Amino acid sequence: MDNSSMKNSDKDNNAHYDNGLKVRTEVMGAAHVKRSLDSATPFTQPLQDWIIEHAWGSTWQDDSVLPRKYRSLITMAFLIAQKSPAELKGHIRGAINNGASVAEIREVLLHSLPYCGAPASQEAFRAAIEVLNDMDIDINK
Repeated sequence: MDNSSMKNSDKDNNAHYDNGLKVRTEVMGAAHVKRSLDSATPFTQPLQDWIIEHAWGSTWQDDSVLPRKYRSLITMAFLIAQKSPAELKGHIRGAINNGASVAEIREVLLHSLPYCGAPASQEAFRAAIEVLNDMDIDINK
């Protein structure tokens, strides 16, 4: 993995990067973060660095007004609207890691129906079923 977009010394002295990596790992899980970083190429490494430093290192930092569980649910709604199932799957897992219930996740999926349309909502339901089954979570309670 080449981290040419950000010198190692810059990363070592960058609190936003360090905090972002910590939060991203807590929310998305160590396996997801490792997979993302290990698969980065010189072309995509700047994207990974930006996501860690800015999205996770700034946007996800302040839990005083909007706790992580709600950030996760809101992010899910954005990803449903964008029809981004791969990213949605990661954030469904993140929502569970942040304390969201299956009922809360289902409610976000249902709430997307009138605003994002049936195809987007159906795709989101399929993504959620896949993730929750992979996590051995009973969705039929």
